[in-house]
Amino acid sequence: MIRWRYGEVVRETGRRGNLARLEVIVDGRAEAAVNMEKLAGPAAPGDKVLLNTGALRLGLGSGGYHLVAHVLGRESDFGAGPGHLMKLRYTPFQLRVLAVGEDASPCGPAVRRFSGLGGMPVVAAELHSMVPGVLAGMKDVLGRRAKIAYLMSDGGALPLEISDLVPAMRAAGLLDACITFGHAFGGDLEALNVYDALAAAREAVGATAAVIAMGPGVAGTGTSYGFTGIEQGEHLNAVRALGGSPVAAMRLSFADSRTRHRGISHHSLTVLGRVTLVRALIALPELTGGKMAFIQGQIARYGLSARHEIVFEPRTVPLLQNLKDRFPGLKTMGRTPEEDPEYFQAAIAAGLAAGDIARRQREPGRR
Repeated sequence: MIRWRYGEVVRETGRRGNLARLEVIVDGRAEAAVNMEKLAGPAAPGDKVLLNTGALRLGLGSGGYHLVAHVLGRESDFGAGPGHLMKLRYTPFQLRVLAVGEDASPCGPAVRRFSGLGGMPVVAAELHSMVPGVLAGMKDVLGRRAKIAYLMSDGGALPLEISDLVPAMRAAGLLDACITFGHAFGGDLEALNVYDALAAAREAVGATAAVIAMGPGVAGTGTSYGFTGIEQGEHLNAVRALGGSPVAAMRLSFADSRTRHRGISHHSLTVLGRVTLVRALIALPELTGGKMAFIQGQIARYGLSARHEIVFEPRTVPLLQNLKDRFPGLKTMGRTPEEDPEYFQAAIAAGLAAGDIARRQREPGRR
C-alpha cells in the first residue's frame, strides 16, 4: 500500500528545471518534498498537496523526501502533447512521451535506418555514480568535440530530473545527450528499450561512444541475483548483439565494509561470470601491492579471463583528481572519491578503454 498524506506547501527551497524542492507541513511537521511538475503540475505556497510519504518514513537513503502526487485545485491537462508511448504504464501516474521511433518524432527517419553500431564502444555500468568517471575517461581520450551519450535505464530512479549529476556533467562538457529508456523518462530522447536507445544514440545523436547505467539509487536484496544492477549483463549482451564493442565498468571498492563488496563486488562477479553471454572488455585500474593481488585472485576464482578480455589501466590517478575538482559533491554509498578512490578509478578505467576503442576506429585506414 502507498502511504498517502496531505500536506501544505510552505515555500519552494530549490529548483532545477521542472523539479521543485519544497518545504511542506505534514502531520504537523515541516518536512522536505519534491515536486516533478511534469507529473503533478506546479505548486505554490499555501497549496494543499497529496504526498507519497513512504520512502522518508522508511529512511531510504535515496528517497529522503516526500513526493508530490497531486496539487489540489490545480488540475489541468499537463499530459498534452505529441507521442503515443506510455511510460509507468497501467499505473495512476502513466504519462505519454514521444518515442524516438514514432512517425511524429524528428528522430524517426534516423532510427529507422539503423543497421548496427558498427563497432561503437558502449560502457555498461551498474550505478549512476559511475557515469561521471566513465565520461571523463572517454572525453580524455577522444576530446571534448566527441559526442557521448548517456542511456539511462529504469533500474534506479525513473525521472531523469532527480539526478544532480546529469546537469553537472552537461555543465562540465562531459555529456552531449541523454536517452531514457524502459520506464525511465525525461531524457533528451525517449526510447522503449535498450536496443531502441542504442539505435538512437548511434543514428539520432551521432554518438562516438556511449554509457548505459541506471539513474540514482539501486535496489537489492543481498542475494546473488536480487539486485537491479544485474541488468548490466543484459546491456552488454545487447551491445554485442547490435554490433557494438561492449565494455564493462566494474564495481570495485576497498572501503565498503561489506565482505561481499570487497575488491570486485559480488554484483560485478555475478554479472560478468554468469549473466553476460558475450565476450566483453573488462577494464580495471592498475593498483599495487595487496589490492592488486586481491582482485587478481578474484578474477582467477571466477574464471573471468577465460570469458572476457581484461586490461589494467595505468592512467586513472590524474583523472581521479580532475573528477574530484569537477564534482565536489560526488559520492557512492555516501563515500567520496578520497574515501573510496578505487571505485571511481574503475569507472574512469572503463571510459579510457572505450575511448581507446573509438580512437582506433577513427585512425586512417580503419572503417
